[in-house]
Amino acid sequence: MGLLIDSSVLIAIERRREVLDTLIDAVAGEELGLAAITASELLVGVHRAVTQEQRRRRTAIVESALERIEILPLDLQIARTHARLFVQLSRTGQMIGANDLLIAATALTYGYDVMTHDVRDFEKVPGLDVRRPDW
Repeated sequence: MGLLIDSSVLIAIERRREVLDTLIDAVAGEELGLAAITASELLVGVHRAVTQEQRRRRTAIVESALERIEILPLDLQIARTHARLFVQLSRTGQMIGANDLLIAATALTYGYDVMTHDVRDFEKVPGLDVRRPDW
């Protein structure tokens, strides 16, 4: 079992001016992963930085995360899980955002929990274990 990290966790670390070790230490011993779409979300945040200082902080956190946490690519198995979840959530009127749905599909395919500050949407996904950071 592992832990898939949502971008909201890394964004919170950056906003609090902490370092990636805050996360690594808090979940010591757990296998960590980032969905490929999460890597993209984080890189978008770097490009959206308004000031040089903000860009520097974001770049430091993002590049550290991309270097130290395994990126789980979108593959056919995840696509199959995504399609099943899309229909299941659509039918029940519980649809979540497109990126979050890909993250959930990645987590379920790998048997990972999702760590996020956006618990409300992820909790709509059947069978997905969702954890909020506790630091």
